[in-house]
Amino acid sequence: MSDSDEDLERYEAEIELALVQEYRTVLPLFRYVVETERRFYLCNDVTMSLRDGATPACVELELADAWVWDMYRPARFVPHVRVLTFRDVNVERLPEHDS
Repeated sequence: MSDSDEDLERYEAEIELALVQEYRTVLPLFRYVVETERRFYLCNDVTMSLRDGATPACVELELADAWVWDMYRPARFVPHVRVLTFRDVNVERLPEHDS
C-alpha cells in the first residue's frame, strides 16, 4: 500500500470519527431515526406514503428538520428531505429525552 493510500484511509477514518461524534451530540435534538438503503437520517417529523401504481412498490418519505449521515456532505442539517425508494425503510421513534 502506498503512502497516499494510507493517507487517504487515515483521512477517511478521521472524518468518520468526527461524524460519529457529531451524531452523538445532535441525537438528543431529534425525534426519529430513518434508515434507507442509501442513507441514515435523524429528523423531527417523518411522513411515509406508498406510491400507487408503482411496481415494485415505491415508498416516499418526507422528512422535516433533518440531519443526514454523510461524511462528504458539507452541510448535514437540512430543513426538508424527500426520499423515494423501492427498498426497505426503517423508521424508529427515539425515546423522549429529559430537558
